[in-house]
Amino acid sequence: MNRTLYITDLDGTLLNNRGKVTATSAEIISDLSHRGALISVATARTPATVEKLLENTYTAAELVVMTGASLWDRPGHRFVDMHLIPEADVLAMLEVFGEGEVNPFCYTLRGDNHLDVYHASTVLSPAETLFVDQRRNLTLKTFHLAQSCPVDSCSRVVLFFGMGPKDAIITVAEKLWRVTGCYVSFYKDTYTPNLWLLEVFAPGVSKAAGIARLKERVGASRVVAFGDNLNDIPMLRSADVAVAVENALPEVKAIADVVIGPNTADSVARFIQQDFMQ
Repeated sequence: MNRTLYITDLDGTLLNNRGKVTATSAEIISDLSHRGALISVATARTPATVEKLLENTYTAAELVVMTGASLWDRPGHRFVDMHLIPEADVLAMLEVFGEGEVNPFCYTLRGDNHLDVYHASTVLSPAETLFVDQRRNLTLKTFHLAQSCPVDSCSRVVLFFGMGPKDAIITVAEKLWRVTGCYVSFYKDTYTPNLWLLEVFAPGVSKAAGIARLKERVGASRVVAFGDNLNDIPMLRSADVAVAVENALPEVKAIADVVIGPNTADSVARFIQQDFMQ
């Protein structure tokens, strides 16, 4: 039996331009999941925001969260197979960030399902303020503003996440590449013009690696992946079928096997429905 794992990016792909899963997409995915379809997401987001976005969408498979740093067990409400950044790398990167070009959010693990998020600056940019305001009341995540990552938490760092203008982000990324073997990625924000995002995870972390672990766990023999942005390219290259939405960046469309409709037309859910029902 050919067991297919359908795995989709969220922002700009499954989510519409308002950052939501539409009622139509939620209904299609939930129905297919109840029928046995293996549908999951691979996202840079944490479970705190993913659970809110998927609150009306049933999925049976674990989710690939935080760019593959961990899987998320929805029924168990816990991280599975979490990859932490080595403490020596954390300390080296804190020195780079201390130069002040980009002030990142530092995510540390508490228990098996909670993240503490530290931000050392006493002043947030407008984009950072919006980021915090949209997340400060979520469960599974606690913000500690104007507070550096505590020394005793440096062994539990999962992610550094920064935002800013393109030139500043690229400059910091290049410095980080020189001091660490960790996964460093930067890309344009889906929603805010001229805003770029920076992610740093443990060595070997990627959406593609997370999907490979999930594929093995669910016993899938085929992977169909959906994406729109530069950070989706590795997972699309690793998939058996790479699908780009119409609104994807040209670089993403160029490596896709299939280009479907835009993220505003329930295109991902409809493609999965058609493929699964064949």
